[in-house]
Amino acid sequence: MSEFYTVCDSTNFEEIISNSQIPVVAYFYADDCLPCTKFSQLFERTAATLSEHLKFVKIFRPHNRQLAEKYSVKSSPTVIFFKDGKEVCSRLNGYISFPEFKESLENILEKKCDSKEKTIVHCDVLIIGAGPAGLTAAIYAARSKLHTIVMDSSLPGGQVASTYHIANYPGTNGVIRGIDLMDNMKKQAMDFGAQIDDMQSIKSIDFTGDEKHVQTEANDYYAKSVIIATGAEPRKLPVESEREFRGRGIHYCATCDGALYTDANVIVVGGGTSAVEESLFLTRYAKSITVVNRSTEFKASRSSVDELLKNPQINVLWNTEVKEVLGQNFVQKVKLCNNKTGESKEMDIDGIFVYIGMVPNTSLFKDVLNLSEYGYIITDNNMATNIPGVFAAGDIRDKEIRQITTAVGDGTIAGIMAERYVSQK
Repeated sequence: MSEFYTVCDSTNFEEIISNSQIPVVAYFYADDCLPCTKFSQLFERTAATLSEHLKFVKIFRPHNRQLAEKYSVKSSPTVIFFKDGKEVCSRLNGYISFPEFKESLENILEKKCDSKEKTIVHCDVLIIGAGPAGLTAAIYAARSKLHTIVMDSSLPGGQVASTYHIANYPGTNGVIRGIDLMDNMKKQAMDFGAQIDDMQSIKSIDFTGDEKHVQTEANDYYAKSVIIATGAEPRKLPVESEREFRGRGIHYCATCDGALYTDANVIVVGGGTSAVEESLFLTRYAKSITVVNRSTEFKASRSSVDELLKNPQINVLWNTEVKEVLGQNFVQKVKLCNNKTGESKEMDIDGIFVYIGMVPNTSLFKDVLNLSEYGYIITDNNMATNIPGVFAAGDIRDKEIRQITTAVGDGTIAGIMAERYVSQK
């Protein structure tokens, strides 16, 4: 229990949302949910600053299944907003970032919260993004005795912090939880002296001067060099009702939400490595998995493809695309179309897991840095961009392979080259 939020259950939840004189932020969570572990920190820290304007409540979903079912909460974490006893705004679920959570809070508050006076911060190296690339760069820069600040729009860890098992990271005895790996990196960076400023939403950037200027709501950062490591996020299913059914049958993380579909029939959309590997993972829970692949082949390792094709729980639909998602409050059917024959059909389904690529988080930099046709930042082998003193590392870069190990390698080079740039200046 906290003075800033309330832990409630099915006995008092509806009384709370009905009687509250201020809007209610209801957070459904579970204890076996890695995205919940990350979002809980966001929720509790936000509650500490906005509890005068909003009522924050937490509900442990596994012990309140009937309540969760009543409000069609099918995954964790899920955040629902109430005003005057009625649900308002769009729900949030899955990987909830601080910017989208903050935007929802501002919408429900109509931006009534007063802004605080900004703090001016000067540093040698400003690293934007606290995933594997950003934290590795911080380790090298801080160890070189540079004043290093890592800022992130959410909490440190990036996508890796929400990955259940990592089995191919060298030196980790086979398997490690993503959140543990990222905690190790964060601690190591801080032990060398790096400062981590999380939950910072960038408002503007200016890389033209000798000192690069990055403005957030709380701070004005001035840095001699900048390393961009903002990563990428899953590409959303391109159907009109995606936002409506996100977390209500449409998911982007099998390790997070797969257990919800025990003995169910699900589809996996995609034809790459993630689609193949997550389909195999889902066989632990689902009764049947139908892989919807828009081409005639998989772009994944031969061994994993062979394993998928031999599995009796998995069926593959080739040259097929999802055109529409149907249901009432929750996914019930999909409309599929064969892109060769034009034939359409409807299919009853319980859930959809989507793996159709990633979208780089480069919107802030599109008019400043050179980007590839797919929106990734173009760098040379030293991670340098087209602007002196600005480097990029990790999944944000234009490159062939995107793995934790390649992000760490990028971060190493970026940290070293930033130190050399600052020393020369």
